[in-house]
Amino acid sequence: MLQLQAIREQKEEIINALQKRSIDAAPLVEKVVALDERRRALQTRLDATLAESNKLSKEIGTLYKSGKAQEANVIKERTSALKEDSKTMGEALNQTAEELQEVLYQIPNVPHPSVPLGTSEEDNEEVFREGEIPTLETDALPHWELAKKYDIIDFELGVKITGAGFPVYKGKGARLQRALISYFLDKNTEAGYTEMQVPHLVNEASGFGTGQLPDKEGQMYHVVEEDLYLIPTAEVPVTNIFRNELLNPNDFPICYTAYTPCFRREAGSYGAHVRGLNRLHQFDKVEIVRVEHPEESYKALDGMVEHVKAILRELQLPFRILRLCGGDLGFTSALTYDFEVFSTAQERWLEISSVSNFETYQANRLKLRYKDENGKSRLAHTLNGSSLALPRVLAGILENFQTPDGIKIPEVLVPYCGFTHID
Repeated sequence: MLQLQAIREQKEEIINALQKRSIDAAPLVEKVVALDERRRALQTRLDATLAESNKLSKEIGTLYKSGKAQEANVIKERTSALKEDSKTMGEALNQTAEELQEVLYQIPNVPHPSVPLGTSEEDNEEVFREGEIPTLETDALPHWELAKKYDIIDFELGVKITGAGFPVYKGKGARLQRALISYFLDKNTEAGYTEMQVPHLVNEASGFGTGQLPDKEGQMYHVVEEDLYLIPTAEVPVTNIFRNELLNPNDFPICYTAYTPCFRREAGSYGAHVRGLNRLHQFDKVEIVRVEHPEESYKALDGMVEHVKAILRELQLPFRILRLCGGDLGFTSALTYDFEVFSTAQERWLEISSVSNFETYQANRLKLRYKDENGKSRLAHTLNGSSLALPRVLAGILENFQTPDGIKIPEVLVPYCGFTHID
């Protein structure tokens, strides 16, 4: 969430910057300022009341020792009234602080100055493109038909076992899926990321820490009895490793990678754009997460972009990079780059990665701080990216590498899966 001090000192700048998201944040920002002023006034009054009460309590003791019980009893009545006032003010202070926190949770991150104006994905800015789009045979198939033809993914069986959006990978399809996971993890660890294995369920505090709650509450699967949430991405448990931590500047950069299944309750519409692997409720993803010194975070973001580029080059997939506009930017992100691969059979671009810098937005929720050179506590910057999400990468491989004799496996994956073709 945004820092309270920044809102107080830069109110107009924040309101103007949030217009890039096509929202009028003025009412929320003004409410934050008003609640903060009320909270500060209540705190001042409470502190003064407690101080007076403590002073009078000491006087009472002195008066009793001096044999002035009558005077002591008069003051005692005053301290009782002060205690009652303190209790009332304390309750009002807690209620105001809770209301202030709830309003702060409703304000999204301020977009980076480079974020383009726009209201939807149509306004995203293409900043890079690489790779030749292959020419397929006239009878080329989309990946869901290839999956059925070669018996490598069974969507109907997933419906039987669970429901739509939960496919079953079979034979070489399962081996290719496992190969991609191992390959992504190896590439990440070679780049300096420490591999982690993390829980697939998180508590409510973790959801609030990275901003999935309350913004994306409807998209998360909730285990009600234990009050736990199935993770929508490894970003949530990995970043929460640092919740309530005070770091040393020498700890930077902190670079973690993790493979997890991901669970999302996205309500899919109908049509080819959500068929097959295009949109799932359970899917596999390898994530990269960084905790950085604020002065280094955008250099780190550029490095993450180059890292994902290198992976897609090795996979020989045509791809492009988009800088998301304000209207398509995630709630917690200051700047996001989306990677998309071209699906030749579907004749459309498929998003396969998002790489984002959250600046201090998540760190403020997480209370993730470091000691600067003067010994003062400051908020760190957090970043994360998909490296990579498997379903659409797999879809791109199946469609772009199909031949009349089967599906060719990208050369870099052959050592991982042990075969060169699916036929």
